[in-house]
Amino acid sequence: MYSILVCDDEKDIVSALKIYLTADGYQVYEAYNGKEAVEILRKKEVHLVLMDIMMPEMNGISAMVKIREISNVPVILLTAKSEDTDKILGLTVGADDYVTKPFNPVELQARVKSQLRRYMQLGGGAVKEEKDILSIGGIELNDRTKEVTLDGEPVGLTRTEYDILKVLMENPGKVFSPNQIYELVWKDNPYGTENTVAVHIRHLREKVEYNPAEPRYLKVVWGRGYKMEV
Repeated sequence: MYSILVCDDEKDIVSALKIYLTADGYQVYEAYNGKEAVEILRKKEVHLVLMDIMMPEMNGISAMVKIREISNVPVILLTAKSEDTDKILGLTVGADDYVTKPFNPVELQARVKSQLRRYMQLGGGAVKEEKDILSIGGIELNDRTKEVTLDGEPVGLTRTEYDILKVLMENPGKVFSPNQIYELVWKDNPYGTENTVAVHIRHLREKVEYNPAEPRYLKVVWGRGYKMEV
């Protein structure tokens, strides 16, 4: 049974999410601010976090930073339509996805299943030996150890950043639209996700490019998408 941590200062939302998730067979932990969420993560085995951004005591962005210090568990942010800047900031500090309130329960359940599937596959999936190591220029990706280096120096990537980089490195020179990247990495149907992908690409550039403003590897093909330059 997978365990999901639901964190929102509105108790009605937590209760509603608990009903949806327990009906799907998940165990649910409840928290009402970011501080409580981090404490639960330190003590319990959690496979996914659903977390609001605007909360008292410790907001979702601050909690996101703390979570990434101790865990790579997938995090889906629950946001209001007016919180576009916070959505981008949340993705930048390590969130994997976001759902806008009021959310569609069917969409939310689909996103939860998609993130859990990716998380478990990354942790325990079989690796093809001939594809263990991908190397382009100074970037090397070892899919057996899930490590990435730039000129021999380790690069710390989130799981989503790693998956995007792997897709592009496995297909050097091929252009992928944001929707294609979302479908391949999130393994879900895109719901207006161009901005989500763009934020992850930008953050990935900051880690694997010598000069993110003039990328050598992760190129934009205007009007079409992204590619890994050979």
